[in-house]
Amino acid sequence: MRQLQDLPVSTAAAPSPTHDPADYRKALGCFATGVTVVTARHEGQDWAMTCNSFSSVSLEPRLVLWSIRRESGSHAAFTRSGGFTVSVLAQPQQALARQFASGPMAQRFAGVPVRRLASDRLRLEGVAAWFDCDLHQLVEAGDHHIVIGAVRDFGWSEEPALGFYRSKFGGFAAA
Repeated sequence: MRQLQDLPVSTAAAPSPTHDPADYRKALGCFATGVTVVTARHEGQDWAMTCNSFSSVSLEPRLVLWSIRRESGSHAAFTRSGGFTVSVLAQPQQALARQFASGPMAQRFAGVPVRRLASDRLRLEGVAAWFDCDLHQLVEAGDHHIVIGAVRDFGWSEEPALGFYRSKFGGFAAA
């Protein structure tokens, strides 16, 4: 096995001399992600938002994370509700990614098949996978909070997941 210091250094992509936020977003868009809808139940109301910052943290204990902008109108609901559910969207659910990205909460859920879990939170139907989580930790990180959840229940299907790459939706193909 080669040691890290023995690996060749690539010079294919030079660092950008600009600090333009649009260029930074374009660079971040080069990393393909999955697309999720995160839900919470706070003070008797269901909350939801589209999110592509979801990631696994640990297998034991089962921990996952995602991030939310601290200035978001739904920040309090997601950070004070005690938990959240992540629905990993399937490829045919591109319209749901857009629906949950903006607008009033009642409109976000309009016409969407959901299931209420034992935690009282909602998960979307027809998804590739879902994770129901209790809030484990909040980490301040710049203009966001990293939200870490302890997975209390989960499920998955054979549906291929929806992907997001360079500001466009797509899919992932198994090699």
